[in-house]
Amino acid sequence: MPTKERTENVDKGFRRVDLAYVELASSEIARDINRDIVLEIVRSKQPISRADLSRVSGLQPSTVSNIVEQLLQETWIVEGAVARRPRGRRPTMLSLNDNLVMLVADLRPRRAILAIIDLNGRMLAHEEISIFSDPERSVAGMVDTMQAMRDRFPHKTFEGIGISVPGRVHPKTNHLILAPNLKWTDYDIKGAIQKKLRLQVELDNDATACLLSELWFGRMDKTRNAVLVSLSEGLGTAIFANGQIVSGLNGLAGEFGHIPVDPAGPLCGCGKRGCWETLASSDAALRFYSELNPNANVTFIQNLMHLAEEGDPLAIKAIQKQALHLGQGLRLVTAALSPELILITGALTTAWSSFGSIVQDELVSGILAGSAPRLEITTGGEMARLRGAAAIALQRHSGYHSSSRRGAKDKSNASKRSETGN
Repeated sequence: MPTKERTENVDKGFRRVDLAYVELASSEIARDINRDIVLEIVRSKQPISRADLSRVSGLQPSTVSNIVEQLLQETWIVEGAVARRPRGRRPTMLSLNDNLVMLVADLRPRRAILAIIDLNGRMLAHEEISIFSDPERSVAGMVDTMQAMRDRFPHKTFEGIGISVPGRVHPKTNHLILAPNLKWTDYDIKGAIQKKLRLQVELDNDATACLLSELWFGRMDKTRNAVLVSLSEGLGTAIFANGQIVSGLNGLAGEFGHIPVDPAGPLCGCGKRGCWETLASSDAALRFYSELNPNANVTFIQNLMHLAEEGDPLAIKAIQKQALHLGQGLRLVTAALSPELILITGALTTAWSSFGSIVQDELVSGILAGSAPRLEITTGGEMARLRGAAAIALQRHSGYHSSSRRGAKDKSNASKRSETGN
């Protein structure tokens, strides 16, 4: 049975997302939990009948019927075809509403990738724009591009906007409080975009976004303890412990990328030297290559990966060095958290068959006792961060919400949709 303590976990650095392990209950608080369970089952097993929803969830048919009517009214799900059965009533099948979509952004220090994604994780539109040191200029470009994309789909209902950012976001204010590679910590990204586009904006750390993507769209069923490592210009990590995402005090949990591992190493954006991300990120691999080949002008990690695939020995050596440092840093993660699964996302995963064994060997060699965690790469490449941005909005709008939003959600959804005319 859920307790008051459980509903306040969001304020203590936890967010409930692992619906497969939530116990059913009949209290007022449990109504929302049961609703979330039903929506999750529809997502994972669609199309599905009401009777099968009751059987899979363990809820009473009358409870399922009430929840389904609520989800239909809120337009999260839709009724579809009538199933053919050899005898008895022919049930109407339920699915997620693919006319309900989200604007999403994967914000990085030098570029932003924008997209429209539906509830099933399908991408309907995709654009890429440059990002500058001036946040107002950058956000203005994001807003203009998002509005143009939105105008292309006049018959879709836009539920909100999800943004993954290269930094840490305060769980209550939704403001950036740490972004060494972006340096926009004094700028209200959410407020600026929300004011212009008149849609609810949610943002979170890019690694957390990727982890949410794996939970919502991915393959983490029955996994209770995991760490996701996101490799890009920097290095971010997200923690999944005992079926919950751990955000920590002020949302700062999981900053393994800014733990110094080499006091004499390169200067990090956070002001310290030799942080893990200065040795294991995509930018680190580019720096290693420029040190090995000073006359080269390779500024994008995709180009470096291509050179390695073409057999450039210096490119291969640079990426091997990145993989070595990644594996060494994973020893810290494993010693601290002892996860059963470590997920890696980023450009390095596109050549995992060539370099993954280096990471694996370093991880295994540092295990204190017992067996090493499973080491896997995420699916979808760049799509993982975009789907993650969609999952940020989904988990706060569709029922994966904190107790502070409980009771106000229906009103806010109605307000948002009336403002946009949807």
